[in-house]
Amino acid sequence: MKANPSRIILLHGLIVASALIFGCGSASNNSSQMNQGTPSPGSNVQAISVNGGPAHNFVDGAFTTVTVCVPGSATNCQTISGILVDTGSFGLRILSSALSISLPAQNNSGGNPIAECAAFADGVTWGAVEMADVKISGETASSIPIQVIGSPSLPNIPSSCTAQGVPMDDLSSLAANGLLGVGASIADQEIYYACPAGGCAETTESVAEQVQNPVASFAKDNNGVIVELPAVTSAQTSINGSLIFGIGTQSNNGLGGVKVFGTNQNGDFRTTYMTTQYVSFLDSGSNGIYFLDAATTGLPRCSGTASFLYCPTSTQTIMVTNNAEPGTNGASAPVSFMIGNGLTLIGSGGNAAINDLGGPAPMPGGIFDFGLPFFFGRNVYTAIVGRSTPAGTGPYLAY
Repeated sequence: MKANPSRIILLHGLIVASALIFGCGSASNNSSQMNQGTPSPGSNVQAISVNGGPAHNFVDGAFTTVTVCVPGSATNCQTISGILVDTGSFGLRILSSALSISLPAQNNSGGNPIAECAAFADGVTWGAVEMADVKISGETASSIPIQVIGSPSLPNIPSSCTAQGVPMDDLSSLAANGLLGVGASIADQEIYYACPAGGCAETTESVAEQVQNPVASFAKDNNGVIVELPAVTSAQTSINGSLIFGIGTQSNNGLGGVKVFGTNQNGDFRTTYMTTQYVSFLDSGSNGIYFLDAATTGLPRCSGTASFLYCPTSTQTIMVTNNAEPGTNGASAPVSFMIGNGLTLIGSGGNAAINDLGGPAPMPGGIFDFGLPFFFGRNVYTAIVGRSTPAGTGPYLAY
């Protein structure tokens, strides 16, 4: 899932159909830092699991648990599992069907409730903006705006929202109980609406009023995140890892020997394929590596319902060079990843963690969306805009 305020939030290649539970895989890339599935100790560590999610049909999605409370309350709280961890977007979004407590609405100066329309490649999330204390591991983001997807208080979705895609407002369409956007930006900068009784109309929100990246609002460990997942050398029914808050703020979140790449405020950098550079991003919310197109790569697309995947006759190793965003730190390093035959993977069935899923990018012009398979066997760092770290001020990514 990719957040980009200059366009829309994009969800690349979400695999949710029950028929698309994949199996079989091949060798994963190595990294200078490895996590073998045992969470690092500390109050800034949250367990994550690649396990198919609450709908039991999500391939290559990392899920976790969050607790939301009425602001200021220690008892009026709810812990919700099945939340997709997404380094490509910003902010917490929870299905109303998964939320059993009542949170206070965010209202404008006229007393009208605020709603948000967030657009994805697969559809849109529409719902009220509500206030919550968000607790994850030992960290708390106090009284921040979140989106409640499909909130019954605002059932009528404006046509300007549905024009961008089909609503994803329940478990069957979203395949998660919510989304935890922990990318490089502090707020999501999406489209907001004021909703008096007569209907909703677009409005503007200050950055502080927009749906917030919870990590940026933590009292400490608030300069970024690390996603740690073990290597996947053959398809697995599930794997466990960690979401670690902070970069260089505690003994368990140092940078070590990773390579740091400067990015723009949305987390974008550049990838060179052959001799051409393309916009790219690391996105744990995408379940494959989606890049370029069949004409450029020479990789055939799969047929039928799997046409969003590549189908080479044998697993291919793709060599590229990742480069920092122009005007940042100038970093550059080669990297490789694997692309297997999508139809073969689909045919095996039963697994949630597969390292060689990939397909053509769903956007014209060529991009590299390094989804969750790229995270296997790596510690992947995302530094937040304007926050100080031992490797300099964010935004940047590192692995």
